[in-house]
Amino acid sequence: MQVTATQAKNRFGYVCALAKTEPVFIEKDGRVDSVIVSLEQFEALKAAGEKKSMARRQKEFNDSYKNWIALQNDHFAKNGLWCDGLVPWMEKP
Repeated sequence: MQVTATQAKNRFGYVCALAKTEPVFIEKDGRVDSVIVSLEQFEALKAAGEKKSMARRQKEFNDSYKNWIALQNDHFAKNGLWCDGLVPWMEKP
């Protein structure tokens, strides 16, 4: 929905309630100036915009797949590698 800044000011409670279901575009001087969104939508946008360092992403992957990594390393210890040039999966500190 799109409303003027005056309408948003005069009906702020209504605009906030509406923002829980859809973004509300605030028009000022004939142009969209601001957007009101729900807290849930804001948190999703904020999380999507955060950039994680490679070290953090590796740590999260290793934490998430710790059991799988251990299983692969055990398989390597028992059977070795099946092809030249392959290396075992190792967790980086």
